[in-house]
Amino acid sequence: MAVRVVIGSQWGDEGKGKVVDLLSYEADIVARYQGGPNAGHTVVIEGEQTILHQIPSGIMHPDVVCCLGNGCVISPPGLFEEIRSLEERGIIVDDRLLISEHAHVIMPYHRAVDDASEKAAGKEKIGTTGKGIGPAYCDKYNRSGIRVVDLKNIERLSAQIKKNVRDKNRFLTKYYNADRLDADRIITEFQDIQKKLEPYISNVSLYLDNAIRERKNILIEGAQGTLLDIDHGTYPYVTSSNPTSGAASTGLGIGPGKIEHVLGVLKAYTTRVGNGPFPTEVGEPLQSEFRKLGGEFGATTGRARRCGWFDLVIARYSARISGINHWAVTKLDVLSSFKEIQVCTAYKYGKDVIEEFPSEPWIQEEAVPVYQTLQGWDEDISRVRSYGELPIKCREYLDYIQNETGVSIASVSVGADREATISFR
Repeated sequence: MAVRVVIGSQWGDEGKGKVVDLLSYEADIVARYQGGPNAGHTVVIEGEQTILHQIPSGIMHPDVVCCLGNGCVISPPGLFEEIRSLEERGIIVDDRLLISEHAHVIMPYHRAVDDASEKAAGKEKIGTTGKGIGPAYCDKYNRSGIRVVDLKNIERLSAQIKKNVRDKNRFLTKYYNADRLDADRIITEFQDIQKKLEPYISNVSLYLDNAIRERKNILIEGAQGTLLDIDHGTYPYVTSSNPTSGAASTGLGIGPGKIEHVLGVLKAYTTRVGNGPFPTEVGEPLQSEFRKLGGEFGATTGRARRCGWFDLVIARYSARISGINHWAVTKLDVLSSFKEIQVCTAYKYGKDVIEEFPSEPWIQEEAVPVYQTLQGWDEDISRVRSYGELPIKCREYLDYIQNETGVSIASVSVGADREATISFR
């Protein structure tokens, strides 16, 4: 395995948690390079579901060390709750979780700003998870953020909290007419947090560099998906970081030349949570049918996901942006009940046919999908464990995706459980 990156290739929710969990069998280390608790990676083992928000899916394997890189934003209360929940189930986290001292911390005022901003935006809101992710990244780039390393010095931390709360209170009260925050209460809270968090703080960049030199197997995971990338996604309806593979290097502090393979995760159809362009989104009753068959509700928010047909334009775009070597296709079993399957091959905008994903937001919003109709298969494939056992029409669907994207498929998921996977290589 050496060093491999796993990314989402649509709008997130592609099933990265399951893919990372499976690949963790071969890994020594699983590291995450961006995002915060707005992610929801779901792992199902023998019918029991575990939803992880900040800790990498590799934690489900007792011999794997998990890392949160400097590109992540950390919510300590949520992290401690996640650790508690795992340990209640007998999954030991201590000595197996390392948090970069350069990662930024989500503060109470970040959540307050996030909530007030979304409420004020009304119908024009982005549709964030309300967990303070965006405001935390804003402070990072405004050079007023609080990093994990700052928790080691309470005096310096207290001074920075007081300054930040003073600035945020002006913003919250005068612009949003929201309640003031108490700096002293936050300082007291973080004195306790510092004690709990200290055992996990580490120089993750140095740790990974040493592991690479020792030829350990390192699996790197991203949160969200390509079309939610702050630079390459459907801006402004995006997340606040870079889920694409290029961010793995900066988000963990390792050289880009150390990364040897990129695996893109694709759902066999397309979904997204929140507002923003979605060319292949379907209407009712098909929308509800997708949600019911695929359990399409957000792991973090519980919100119903918007659903649509597979989009080749997006898949090709993701392959180019992240240099994807192989696909992992998930939720193929959901399509088993459809007599016909639509695949978007291009967009139509006015008289123009567009085969590459457009940069213009207005085209993203108004583009009409050009569909190719493929025959479906009316067979239960949830117990199939080899490619040759799949129905012929199912194999034709997979071959079509490979041929049209120029990227071969490494694995296919035919159910939620670990075992419901077909490996091609």
